[in-house]
Amino acid sequence: MFKNVGSNWVVTLVTVAALYVLTPFTIHKLGDQAYGTWMLITAMTGYLSLLALGVPMAAVRSFAQHVAVGDEKKLSEAIGGCMALYLLLGGIALVVGTGLYVFFSFYNIPAPLSTDAHGAFVLMVLFVSIGFVGLLPEGVLASHDDFVPRNIVRLSALLLRVVLTVVLLSLSASLAVLALVQIACLVFDFALCWVFIRRRYPNIRVRLRDFDWGMARGIFSFSLFVLVLNAGARLSFETDALVIGAFKDVGSIPYFTVANSFLIYLMEFIIAIAAVVMPIATRLKTQSKTAELRGVFLKWSKIALSLSLMVGLFLIVLGPRFIAWWIDPTFEAPAGEVLQILMVSYLVFLPMRGVALPILMGLGKPGLPTIGFLVAGVLNLVLSILLIGPYGLAGVAIGTAIPNVLFGALVVVQACRELETPVWEYLRYVVPRTIIGALPVLALLFWFKLGLDVRSFGELAVAGIAMVALFGAIWVLFVYRDDPHVDLRSYLPGLRVSQKERA
Repeated sequence: MFKNVGSNWVVTLVTVAALYVLTPFTIHKLGDQAYGTWMLITAMTGYLSLLALGVPMAAVRSFAQHVAVGDEKKLSEAIGGCMALYLLLGGIALVVGTGLYVFFSFYNIPAPLSTDAHGAFVLMVLFVSIGFVGLLPEGVLASHDDFVPRNIVRLSALLLRVVLTVVLLSLSASLAVLALVQIACLVFDFALCWVFIRRRYPNIRVRLRDFDWGMARGIFSFSLFVLVLNAGARLSFETDALVIGAFKDVGSIPYFTVANSFLIYLMEFIIAIAAVVMPIATRLKTQSKTAELRGVFLKWSKIALSLSLMVGLFLIVLGPRFIAWWIDPTFEAPAGEVLQILMVSYLVFLPMRGVALPILMGLGKPGLPTIGFLVAGVLNLVLSILLIGPYGLAGVAIGTAIPNVLFGALVVVQACRELETPVWEYLRYVVPRTIIGALPVLALLFWFKLGLDVRSFGELAVAGIAMVALFGAIWVLFVYRDDPHVDLRSYLPGLRVSQKERA
């Protein structure tokens, strides 16, 4: 499991590095207005992904069940049926995208960008529509726990994206070019994934005639919950650009999205755990290994909180300084404030999103979390609209932060109930040592900020390295000392010998 999660983390870290290169490059090439328009386009067309109706997550769960019992015939039938569903849903997305195009026309897009923006919108509708089929290989590999080959493909596609973006935007800085890059990378990703699948699993067949309404009903009975979950996620994390564009102007969107991008990729880092946990939860439930599943829940919840704190404390204290160096000093105050507000709420939200939620989905208990996520998304939208007037971008961030905290608490309680684990036991294992261990790290970061006034990249890098070193020492010697699930000291040769001698 650590190998699979680790490979997901490598992809996330490389993606963050690509973001580090591409974001300032793209903003400076396009300008604030054009970049804000691009964020608006991706936010709007992203809603088309809801038309997948939750099939991708339901498909992974269905594939994993067939893999667990070794039924290749049923697996091939399920894959073929899902392919037919994806083609159907992609066609529907093209039709719905036409309606969104009309809605997009009502936004106040600067006149010089209008033609380019509308062309890019059409291309992004096409990208999302064909992207449904592109989800199928990922589901096949995930159900077999083949995250390493999948991530090799993702890294290759990411490298292609960086090269194409830099080269093509240097030749022609337009929104349509950005959209074409997304399509090219999707086609590359899909083709390379199928090469891996055909070599590793030659008995798998994809036949559209395997489509069966009985199988489809089984998938949809679960996927409708996933649809609601995705709708809530879309409202929670992808609607802010629409609110800002409607109530302020597209030029203000980059200040929010730059800050939010840190949280999105941190969430991707934590979701790397979720991608592995969900099929494992399904498999352990199928095999009636409840005690083992409870251990997975506790162990990975503490790991998720630890990682969230390590990155989150740096972003809260020194994140605004990094944004000023990375993008532009004018971004430090508005984007930095948004980053700090959101990050505080993510300390509660991320451990839940990375572990508790996928375990509930893997157990086939999606009801409460999906409805809760939808309610949280609606609350986020309402609060953001109410608060953007008096508080600006900070109001939008507060409108996102409050539902994050409420939803996180709800899902953790539900996961504890399903796994017959008292909430106090969960909190006792996951929280106290982790929070206490974070206090010296927080003090060190404030010393770098207030005592040394770090601002340059070199100074920020030294602060980050010192923070990670202190964090690692404290987590080995205190937070995870004699941990019943993950004793980090046992992995260190010197400490392992000393423990044996004491025994």
